[in-house]
Amino acid sequence: MRPRIICHMITSIDGRLRTRRWTAPCAGTNRHVLMGYYEQIALRHDAPAWIVGRHTMSEILGSSPWPTDRQITEQVWPRTPFIGDRRERNLAVVVDLHGRLTYTDDDIDGDHATAILGEEVSNSYLSHLRAVGVSYLFVGSGEEMLAVAMQGLYEHFGVERLLLEGGGITNGEFLRAGLIDELSLLVYPGLDGLSGEPSIFDYPGNSEEQPALGQSLALISSETLEGGVMWLRYRVERSTKAG
Repeated sequence: MRPRIICHMITSIDGRLRTRRWTAPCAGTNRHVLMGYYEQIALRHDAPAWIVGRHTMSEILGSSPWPTDRQITEQVWPRTPFIGDRRERNLAVVVDLHGRLTYTDDDIDGDHATAILGEEVSNSYLSHLRAVGVSYLFVGSGEEMLAVAMQGLYEHFGVERLLLEGGGITNGEFLRAGLIDELSLLVYPGLDGLSGEPSIFDYPGNSEEQPALGQSLALISSETLEGGVMWLRYRVERSTKAG
């Protein structure tokens, strides 16, 4: 078993993610009001956990990267899940396979920090996470690596619904793995326009790969919000070719 995964994103009309680059809304429309819809809709999903990639989380934390040569302990930790003091909080989950993020505590905007790691991370890094109370679990290997981590969130933390919130590379990896069940997309009435800017799904494969192969989108609902933002919800339907 694993959580139901809802990819919840806000994008410009041309599918770009860097909000600072988007054109201004039309006269009389407050940009902050439009951007505020993202968190409002996220709350309506009533998910006890959200997940992002390392680059996105580093922007949230605003901390220096973990020095890979740092040794703070000789303790050898088993590569098994560590569950910190969650205290009924929602989970703020990050995919940080190589252990690059540094934490001062286990709180991220009121949610409990939880890291998904690769087994090659150092014992010193695991000691750092334990010292500040950050929970962690490990991915599997090969094509099942993310699926194993999602099973761990369900089994060890009881997460039945999870918001996947980027960035584009992380979203692309989940798409390729066939793990996305629903797409919740807010379309901001503006443009970026520059080629190569990060988009909703940015799977880093070659031109022969099709990370969305065998996955179709069935419209659940569409809603026009004040100011021209569109909220689109799609159910992901998978064939045997998906993933």
